[in-house]
Amino acid sequence: MGLLGIFLSLILLMYLAYRGITVLVLAPLLSLMAVMMSGGLPVLATYTQVFMQSLGSYVITYFPLFMLGAIFGKVMADGGAARSIAEWIVDRLGAGRAILAVVLSCGVLTYGGVSLFVVAFAVYPIANALFRRADIPKRLLPAAIALGSFTFTMTAIPGTPAIQNAIPMPFFGTNVFAAPLLGSLAGIIMLAGGTLWLSGRAAAAATRGEGYGQHEATSADASLPEDADLPPFALAILPVLSVIVINAVLTWLVFPNLTASYLALPEYGGTELAAVAGIWAIIVSLVLSILLAIALNLRRFGNLRESVNAGTMGSLLPIFNTASEVGYGAVIASLPAFALIRDVVLGLFPGNPVASLAVAVNVLAGITGSASGGMSIALNTLGEQFAAMGQAQGISMELMHRVTALSSGGFDALPHNGAVITLLAITGLTHRKSYADIFVVAVAIPLVSLVTVIVLGTIF
Repeated sequence: MGLLGIFLSLILLMYLAYRGITVLVLAPLLSLMAVMMSGGLPVLATYTQVFMQSLGSYVITYFPLFMLGAIFGKVMADGGAARSIAEWIVDRLGAGRAILAVVLSCGVLTYGGVSLFVVAFAVYPIANALFRRADIPKRLLPAAIALGSFTFTMTAIPGTPAIQNAIPMPFFGTNVFAAPLLGSLAGIIMLAGGTLWLSGRAAAAATRGEGYGQHEATSADASLPEDADLPPFALAILPVLSVIVINAVLTWLVFPNLTASYLALPEYGGTELAAVAGIWAIIVSLVLSILLAIALNLRRFGNLRESVNAGTMGSLLPIFNTASEVGYGAVIASLPAFALIRDVVLGLFPGNPVASLAVAVNVLAGITGSASGGMSIALNTLGEQFAAMGQAQGISMELMHRVTALSSGGFDALPHNGAVITLLAITGLTHRKSYADIFVVAVAIPLVSLVTVIVLGTIF
């Protein structure tokens, strides 16, 4: 019954989320349904001490990123910078390359160390203006942002600062540049395959006479009139560049040289600088970039206070959607039956640690709806054993690292994934309209790249 409860709750969560029911209601109800079907477990204690604790911990850690990211995106939109960038891109590259421009914009930001959630907020106004100008169906927009934000720059490209590329390092004694050739190949497959898919879908829509469409405005949309005075491209792009540059300077030059021994004190959480430096860098870079965007376009704002307020309020639903999914994953992972699932998937392909690791991370990421969560469960459970098996068979630890990272970016993007739900909330679209294309670019094609890397890595 415990196993049935987990699978039933997961199926219902994906189906009902696809049908448009909010995960704020679904996540706690369906996780507690799994608890009740497990039998003998305290339901209320699980809700308050597991679900809500995990939800609250996520909000405490990431709320500044969501709020500042949403404000940054809103001031970029309402100050005219987003539209200016979009029009410059269309004028230089042509409307036919609007999709590629969105994908690469997201890729540059995420490879620069900017959180994928921040990227979604920051790029949406630019991408929306691009799609409107190029008359590409808006329903393809979430997939374009997903392709650029949580595929090749999250798991494949060597050196990416994404947490999914850092978690395997202590288990395999590697670094973020592990298996650079295979990682680059996987990234090319994702980028080229996803872009070709979306371009084909846009071309098919154009043949049918389907354009951008009519859509209700979201809190992230610009309030500018069509004939607004736009800033020149050179000024419009400065805040975007400042996010990357300031984040990089703080991450690599400033914070590593700070003395922050006070963080070990109980009142500061008993932590260390390395654990908070990444969040600090994003917070500071976003605050300074927001101020820069406002200063450069101050006279262009109709009502700056309303823009800031709208951005702030627009961040609340996305973060609580995502945090609810984190709470759901925590409850499922705490159930006794989940240990059975974990042991089964970790025991698959006992003679092939690379394939076994790939399946385990994918399945666990899919069940928990979290790339980093599924990877962490697999590695914390049997990471040392996988490494020992690989060494005994002469398998490169760099290959193990890259396969682990790539595996976290497959089934994690199923309909109940927090990033997927956040992206749909930001864009004002639904699973029914946009998820099929997200699935192709963020699940199916990454799985093809993973299989390619496993085959080539095993042979050579």
